[in-house]
Amino acid sequence: MPGGGAALRPLSKSETESPGEQFRRVRETTTALCATLAPEDTVVQSMADVSPTKWHLAHTSWFFENFLLSEHLPNYRLFNEKYNYLFNSYYFTVGAMHQRPRRGLLSRPTLKEIMNYRTHVDTAMQQLLKNEDPDIRFLLALGLNHEQQHQELILTDIKHVFSSSPLKPALRELPVAPSPTPDPVSFIEFAGGIDEAGYDGAGFCFDNETPRHRTLLRSYALADRLVTNAEYREFVEDGAYATATHWLSDGWSTLQSQGWKHPLYWSEDLQQEFSLSGMRDLDPGAPVCHLSLYEADAYARWAGARLPTEFEWEAAGAGLNVSGNLLDSGVMHPVAAPKSSELKQMYGDTWEWTSSAYAAYPGFKPLAGSLGEYNGKFMCGQAVLRGGSCVTPTDHIRASYRNFFYPQQRWQFSGIRLAKDC
Repeated sequence: MPGGGAALRPLSKSETESPGEQFRRVRETTTALCATLAPEDTVVQSMADVSPTKWHLAHTSWFFENFLLSEHLPNYRLFNEKYNYLFNSYYFTVGAMHQRPRRGLLSRPTLKEIMNYRTHVDTAMQQLLKNEDPDIRFLLALGLNHEQQHQELILTDIKHVFSSSPLKPALRELPVAPSPTPDPVSFIEFAGGIDEAGYDGAGFCFDNETPRHRTLLRSYALADRLVTNAEYREFVEDGAYATATHWLSDGWSTLQSQGWKHPLYWSEDLQQEFSLSGMRDLDPGAPVCHLSLYEADAYARWAGARLPTEFEWEAAGAGLNVSGNLLDSGVMHPVAAPKSSELKQMYGDTWEWTSSAYAAYPGFKPLAGSLGEYNGKFMCGQAVLRGGSCVTPTDHIRASYRNFFYPQQRWQFSGIRLAKDC
């Protein structure tokens, strides 16, 4: 069982962390998230988009081994030369790799061997982090943010794995937050004009958040909260999944071929949903979750609204503190919006689909070398999501953060915020 008696919640960040302490915190958080899994759980791959938990645990270690230890720690000894093939994800400039849809066939190496691999890498990294070279510090930040992305993927992937089992097992018992009935949705207006988008700080960011550049916004309005389960259920009950006029052409084709009738993880009677704590009653006031871009767009059309652009979202979210129902809350499930007249749920609960294609910013330059494969080569055919979810670490998300997925994908914690023109 990964993590053994490790804490069940992510470890708190200290303002005075050393690089070694920061590394240890993030790595321990990963194993803590897996603490309730049996070895058998960590091998399953329920669809091509899902990776087994064991693979995530190994790949994040491979990242540090390949990009930091092998390059910057003298006399570093590879744990196993074959791991470069097994746990490389998509870095073709590094070498060949085991294909993603076949990761569930890797019964070996065993989970115990993978945990020994993590220990081997962690020990070597503590030696490397005594070096204060700025390049090593940057690679450390990249590696830790990469691991946090995989923390989220571990939870989204195991949710899909467990949902595929007739037993509908739970990852663990999770708190069920009080759920007040949200106020009716209202729209908050924002003035148009020339704005700036992209990262604007001294800390870490991914290359796809740069360079900061000017954007032209028309006046617009954003819904003050996310769309709820009750609101989306009304859409379903109105026959929307059988009405072609609501849907983009590709969305309608996907719906027909996949047999979609409601959001992923909802029961057929629309009364329950699967969660990381097993089946639970559908909370009418909580944000609807696990939607494709096609479903989000169709709902927006049905509701007489639209999805925001990523630049509208960023302009509205840039002045807000990063707080909300994120991974650190320990809830791991969307919860109803608090009652207030302010813009709510911009961070946490669900990733918010935007209408923006995932593309390069003007003047974008990917990182040099193999790390240039991290983001740039995926800038085709995907859409941007903003804001983080209930399984996103708080210190990982920011206003300029750009997540991206294909329009048909819905196993992620993705939801809807409506927008309108003014």
